[in-house]
Amino acid sequence: MVQTKSQARKDQFAQAAEQTAAAEREIQKTIDRKDKTPPQKKQGAMQAGARLYPEPPLPAQHLAKPGNEADLDLAPMYDAPHYKGSEKLKDKVALITGADSGIGRAVAVLYAREGADVAVAYLDEHEDAEETKRAVEKEGRRCILISGDVADSAFCRAAVARTVKVLGKLDILVNNAAFQEHVLDFGDLTDEHFDRTLKTNLYGYFYMAKAAVPHMQNGSAIVMTGSVTGLLGNDKLLDYSMTKGGIHAFVRSLATHLIDKGIRVNAVAPGPVWTPLNPADKDAAHVTQFGSDVPMKRPAQPEEIAPAFVFLAAPSCSSYITGEILPIIGGYSGG
Repeated sequence: MVQTKSQARKDQFAQAAEQTAAAEREIQKTIDRKDKTPPQKKQGAMQAGARLYPEPPLPAQHLAKPGNEADLDLAPMYDAPHYKGSEKLKDKVALITGADSGIGRAVAVLYAREGADVAVAYLDEHEDAEETKRAVEKEGRRCILISGDVADSAFCRAAVARTVKVLGKLDILVNNAAFQEHVLDFGDLTDEHFDRTLKTNLYGYFYMAKAAVPHMQNGSAIVMTGSVTGLLGNDKLLDYSMTKGGIHAFVRSLATHLIDKGIRVNAVAPGPVWTPLNPADKDAAHVTQFGSDVPMKRPAQPEEIAPAFVFLAAPSCSSYITGEILPIIGGYSGG
């Protein structure tokens, strides 16, 4: 039988296809051999900052609510000694909720270093709040302390009014205060627990923003603390994750609503951060491994998160940014 040119061409393609398949198998064999080799355990956490940060295991410690930073065996690093201010927030006034400790305290310090006066709103952690006040004043800026519950709309209005009266105006609102408490079983999430989480994390953000906006001018900024749990969920933090997702939606919606007023609204969504929040949630044994499950193998320190709040508040840095959620989650990509 005589082959036609068309048949010969098909045979040529078939032969090429067989060669391709053989080449694919060789690539596969190479990877298969490597798969049989036990992976080398990665040593230590990623350290890429201006100074070394603590790695798990962390101190085994459990704090009573709301969690005092002064009681932590391992003090969170908030003072950012290598961060140099450049008047990004010169003569602005910021009201920061939950600024007695953790991320809030670190943000207060960097805002002061950038030239802002700061009002610190907090629950009842008076010793921690006084330490934040000392740190802000060390930067040469004014600081006032306002104790109360952000879940109370009257307190939010009073906090804003006092900030404006004492410090003269309000340019930046940072909604940061939060309540977090895990449950191992959905049935253990009581109405009271659920209510407290939503009242603090959602009502508090809403009440404070509603009170603040009438005092803000074109160029003002609202920055809210979201969470990786609001992006990816968390099976033990059902209510907390719900509120953080709600905060992200609130940010996007309020940002659009306030465009005409020239007020920008954004959020920072951190992953694990070493603050009193988690030792006041998890038991001591779990706290020792806090942050070890992210690619960087450690929790962030507050001073590693605070510059993002400067960036989103400063008109010189983010004048064209509103309605955005900035994740700072230790390299996690969902893979």
